[in-house]
Amino acid sequence: MRGKLLHAALAAVTVLCAALCAVFAYALRTSPAFEQGEDYTFYMGASSSSLSVSSENPALDKLLLHGVAGESTRYFGDRYEDLKEKYRAELLFTEEACGVVNYYMYSPLLGNCVFLNGYAVNLHVAVGAEQTAAGTPLVFGGY
Repeated sequence: MRGKLLHAALAAVTVLCAALCAVFAYALRTSPAFEQGEDYTFYMGASSSSLSVSSENPALDKLLLHGVAGESTRYFGDRYEDLKEKYRAELLFTEEACGVVNYYMYSPLLGNCVFLNGYAVNLHVAVGAEQTAAGTPLVFGGY
């Protein structure tokens, strides 16, 4: 009898540990792509820009939102080099418009990509005079 009870308790602990590991893995997979900046936005929908949701708590919101297809944040100052290094990103091409330099990159650390100019892009960094916007796969809206 004692052996069966011990075996049942061990099985219950094993199942509990497996469940906790699954929850932890899910939370890691759904963590925000960026360190929170001045604001944080999630994009939902098939085109990544169909719906945008602002967030003051990206870690919790990304865990609770369904259908997140992209995300972005903004930082003060020029953060291009820091972001490129952090995400081990390869610069694919740049564009400049209205005083904003757009860097289109590919990072092996980020997921979904879009194809622009024949390149698979999953990290977009837009640097203006006072701020940097970072998005995956792209920054949508004004920056």
